[in-house]
Amino acid sequence: MRNWSVRFLFITFIAASLIARSTGESPARSLTETENSYAELMDASNILAAIDSGLFVSYRGKGRAAWKQIQEKKYKEVAAGLTTVSAKELSATDARAESSFAETVVRPAAERAPLKHKMHCKDAQDSNLNGADLRSALYSCFDELGNNLEFEGKHVSRVSAFDLLTQINEPLRRRALFMSFVPLWKAVNGNDEPESPYRRMIAQSAAGAAKNGSPVDEAAKTLGVQPTQIEAWLLEILDAWREASGNHQIEPWDYRYFEGKAERLLSAAIPRESLLPITQRYYKDLGADLQQLGILYDLNPRPGKAPLAYTDFVTRGHMVHEVWQPTVVYISGNYARGGLGLLNEFVHENGHGVHMMALHTRPAFMDLGDAVFYEAFADVPSWDTYEPSWQQKHLGMSAPESDSLRALYSSVTLDVAWALFEIRMLHNPAADPNEVWTEITSHYLHIVPHPELAWWAVRVQLVDAPGYMVNYGIGGMITASIRHRIQESLGPFVTGNLRWYPWISEHLLRQGMEHETSIELKEFLGGPVSPEGLIKDIQRIGSDVISRSTN
Repeated sequence: MRNWSVRFLFITFIAASLIARSTGESPARSLTETENSYAELMDASNILAAIDSGLFVSYRGKGRAAWKQIQEKKYKEVAAGLTTVSAKELSATDARAESSFAETVVRPAAERAPLKHKMHCKDAQDSNLNGADLRSALYSCFDELGNNLEFEGKHVSRVSAFDLLTQINEPLRRRALFMSFVPLWKAVNGNDEPESPYRRMIAQSAAGAAKNGSPVDEAAKTLGVQPTQIEAWLLEILDAWREASGNHQIEPWDYRYFEGKAERLLSAAIPRESLLPITQRYYKDLGADLQQLGILYDLNPRPGKAPLAYTDFVTRGHMVHEVWQPTVVYISGNYARGGLGLLNEFVHENGHGVHMMALHTRPAFMDLGDAVFYEAFADVPSWDTYEPSWQQKHLGMSAPESDSLRALYSSVTLDVAWALFEIRMLHNPAADPNEVWTEITSHYLHIVPHPELAWWAVRVQLVDAPGYMVNYGIGGMITASIRHRIQESLGPFVTGNLRWYPWISEHLLRQGMEHETSIELKEFLGGPVSPEGLIKDIQRIGSDVISRSTN
C-alpha cells in the first residue's frame, strides 16, 4: 500500500525540479549522487510514515522532527540534482532510472501504508466535498464505524466480523452480525440516492479515469491486453465458479458460512497467537527465514490504526560505501482473532514482505513493480494454506480437499466480483451500485438478491483507490500461472521446498523495476498470462460439489 503523503511530496518535487531545470539554477550533480540522495529521501519518507502509523516513535535514535528535516534536505538535493541531468547524455538504463524517480512515486496503488486521513466520516455527507477529501472521509468511515461494529453488546472489527460469519451456526445470529454493517453502508452510500457519498465519489473517479487512466488500465498494460479483455476474463472466471459451485441460492449473510466449512473445521488449530509462528515455520520451509530477514510486526488492534492489513518499507536496501544496507520491512494488521481466513491474509502480507526483502538493485528500481503483479505474487504462498497437505503439516489436522478448495475459491471469486463491480461503476457511474452488485452476485455467486442493501461496501479499497480491486480480481489468474510455473521448475512446494525463495528471488523478484513488469512476467511464465490455470483450479471442485447445508 503506497504512502499517499510520499506520493504528494514527489508530485510537488517533480514539478519543482522541472522548473529548476529550465532555469539552470541548481549546482551540477551526477545521476549517481542524485540517486543516492533519492534513496535517502525515500528512506526518510518511509520512516516518517512508519512513525505516523504508530509502529515506533523514533528510529535510529531520531524522532519525527529530525526525520522530517532529513526528508526536506534530501528533497532539495534531489530536486537540485535533477536539474543537471540530461536524458540525451544518459544510457538507456540510466534514462529509465531517472524517469522511474517520477514513475515510482506518482503511480497510484493501495497496498502500502495509508496516510493518516485528515477528514472524518461525517464529513462525507458534505455535498461540496470533492476528490481526495471525499475519499479521505469515506476511508475514515472504515476506521470509525467499520472497526467498531456493534454485535451482541460488544464491538467487533470488520475483519473479525468476516471471520465470525464463517463460524456462527445460528442463521439469525449470522444475519444480525451481517446487519451490524448497516451504519457503515449508510455512511458510504446513504440510502442509495444519486447524491450519496459513494455515488458522488465514483462519478468524480470515473471522470478522472477518463482523462488519466485507472488501475484497470494499468493492470491491462501489465498483462499486455486492452482493458476490455480484463472484463472478459473476469466474466470467464465468474462463470467457471457459477458452474462448479452448484446452483443452490443462499442469503448474503450465509455466503461465508456455507463456503467456509474448512474455516470451522480448522479454527481451533489457529488461535490468534499462532498466526506468526505458523507463518514463520512455513516461510522457513520455503527458504525464507522471516526472523533472520528481520521483518517487523504491528499486529494488535488499536484506535485510529489503519483499518486494513498492509506491508511497507521502513528503509529500502541500497549500497553505502560499497556495502549493501539491507531492507527493513514492517507488517501492520488488526488481528484480534485467529482462523484460516486471517492466517491466509497474514501469509499474503508476509508474501509482500519477502518480495520487498528479495529486491537487490539500484535505488531507482527498488520497488515491487505493477500492483496487479505484486498482489498476485503475495498469494502464491498464501494459497497453500488451503491445501490439506499444508494444513496437516502446519496445523496438525486438515479439512477435506473439497471444503478447502471451496473456502479458497469462494474468496477469490468474491474479489473477482468486486473487480467487475468497479469496472462497471467506472464505465457507468450513474448506475445504481446496489443494482450492479446484485446483478453480479445473484447470477454468478447464487446469492439471493437484496438490492436494498449496500453490502458491497465492506472493502476499504473501494473508496480509497477506486478501481484497485481489479488487482485482486485479475490477480488470481496471475497467481495460478506463477504457481504452475514454479511447480514445473522446482516441483511441489506446498509442504516445503528450500529452493523456493532463492529461486523465485533470482528469477522474478530481485530485479524490482529494472524492466517493465509485463516483460518480466511474460519471460518468467514463458508466454502471456491467461485465465486457463485458475479456471482449471476452480473446476477441481466441480467433480465433488458439496451440498450447501448448515452441517
